[in-house]
Amino acid sequence: MSIFQAFKLAGESILGSKMRSFLTMLGMIIGVFSVITLVGLMNGVTNYVISTFSELGTNTITVSVTNTDTRVVDVDDVYDFVEENSAVFDAVSPKVTSQYTIKNSTTSESKTVTGVGEDYMDMNSLILASGRFIQYADIKNRYQGCVIGSYIVDKIFDGVASVGDTMKIDGNVYTIVGILEEQADSEENSADDCIYIPYSAATRLAKSTSISSYTFTAMDSDYVDIGKKLLDSFLYSILKDEDLYNISTMAELLEQMNEMTDMLGLILYGIAGISLLVAGIGIMNIMLVSVVERTKEIGIRKSLGAKTWDIMWQFVIEAAAISSFGGILGIILGWVVTTTVGNALGVNAAPGTGATLLAFGISAAIGIGFGYMPAKKAAKLNPIDALRSE
Repeated sequence: MSIFQAFKLAGESILGSKMRSFLTMLGMIIGVFSVITLVGLMNGVTNYVISTFSELGTNTITVSVTNTDTRVVDVDDVYDFVEENSAVFDAVSPKVTSQYTIKNSTTSESKTVTGVGEDYMDMNSLILASGRFIQYADIKNRYQGCVIGSYIVDKIFDGVASVGDTMKIDGNVYTIVGILEEQADSEENSADDCIYIPYSAATRLAKSTSISSYTFTAMDSDYVDIGKKLLDSFLYSILKDEDLYNISTMAELLEQMNEMTDMLGLILYGIAGISLLVAGIGIMNIMLVSVVERTKEIGIRKSLGAKTWDIMWQFVIEAAAISSFGGILGIILGWVVTTTVGNALGVNAAPGTGATLLAFGISAAIGIGFGYMPAKKAAKLNPIDALRSE
């Protein structure tokens, strides 16, 4: 019997019991749908998180220090260190963050205010809509000027603000010197919800004489490890205690994120794999029932000259066809649901060609694997015993 004839007989058998064939496929549809949907959504969320971190710069190094009464990391020493290692480091910005009450003539809000250096805008790829950013002269003179995001414009100034307007930060009058271009639809707690002032003014607001946080950028991501070692040596020479400082890089955070998502992916694959296993057991069960129901048919075919391999081919192909068709329906349904949910969440969710081909391959393999035993049982039937069956 040719392969074409085997497929034809399998198709006739499937169409002859439409409801049972569909219910058999249903397990495979659900299993493959689970794989496609879970993997697609996980990829979408993972890519979104990774891209968010990547936008912060893979060449970024963050340092936090704990200054003591006798050992202090001075901001001028940090700038001198960066200048001495200019082949490795591109820029540095102190960072002083605190929560203050922000007021104008009619509105009052509690907001985070960040004190930064003059290089902070370039380090973080910020874009000005108007005005200028913090300058060295502002820092040196502790000038009470600020740069605000579009959310602050909407919330504090009712959507209308311009360079030269003033507002109060913790009771102190600050002049707006720059307004940043909108980045995140002017939502609260987004990149647009920001107020930047000179770090020298921020330390005065915080009633502090030292700075405990710095952000460095290496010349290139390839220099990050070298920069980290140089910083470790520099900070240890001042603080004499590794517990008094911490150095972290964006590359390390991305690596940790990838490890976490890989582990999560394995768990999701395992859960979806259980669904496919159950679907395979269902296919095997139905095929065993089909062998019993078609015992007489098998006897007739054998008596007419059908070989053992002919009978096996028929049942294996039938099981594979049911499984593969169920897998195709599961893939289509999974793509539709994944895309729809991804769009609703605002992420580019897609399972990818690899996951799709893998899901289809597994569905076909399960059909063949779990269909083999019923096919072998059918092929081994004695034609005389088969013909006598009722």
